[in-house]
Amino acid sequence: MKLKLDITPDLVAAMAAEVKAGEKAVTAAMREAGTGLKTAWRGQIAGAGLGRRLANSIRSQTYPKAGESLNAAALVWSKAPVIVGAHDTGPLIRSKDGFWLAIPTEAAGRGLRGGKITPGEWERRRGLRLRFVYRRTGPSLLVADRARINTRGQAVASRAKTGRNQVTAPIFLLVPQVKLPKRLDLDRDAERALDSVPGLIVANWVEGRK
Repeated sequence: MKLKLDITPDLVAAMAAEVKAGEKAVTAAMREAGTGLKTAWRGQIAGAGLGRRLANSIRSQTYPKAGESLNAAALVWSKAPVIVGAHDTGPLIRSKDGFWLAIPTEAAGRGLRGGKITPGEWERRRGLRLRFVYRRTGPSLLVADRARINTRGQAVASRAKTGRNQVTAPIFLLVPQVKLPKRLDLDRDAERALDSVPGLIVANWVEGRK
């Protein structure tokens, strides 16, 4: 028995159309999965009370950037990976120098550009020296003597010669290490996005036939 296979122009065109439909389906599926993961991560970050600004640091991009491909891929990342990663893993933070971590109190105020202020910056800006106070129980302190608390609750230098309203204000808490609580579970949403890809490809492929 002899079999003969003729490749007709119609069959070639049909196969080419099927490949094209597959390229569109895979690319659309990866775009949807990437966008969905970006939305889920942003929602997690905002829901954890970490702020809309950090949530908006999550970005997504589908590759290729132009056209369709059966090898399409999606990348989801953060423009603040260190901060997001820390809240995702809950690391133990220690001082780089092996001494103390200085945690500013409300009386310390904020640093330049709204960031956390350091002891050195605080002394330069306030014109006061900080004094170390060791405590056997609880965190040790850096305090400012002869200070006053302004209307914003921050410690500033007192100009009163009589000592009126002067206080010794705790400016920094000193601890050897801090365990950052785990507030995010990014892997959970990433696995859900990955599991959704096959169904998205099929759905987009079927939709493309209509």
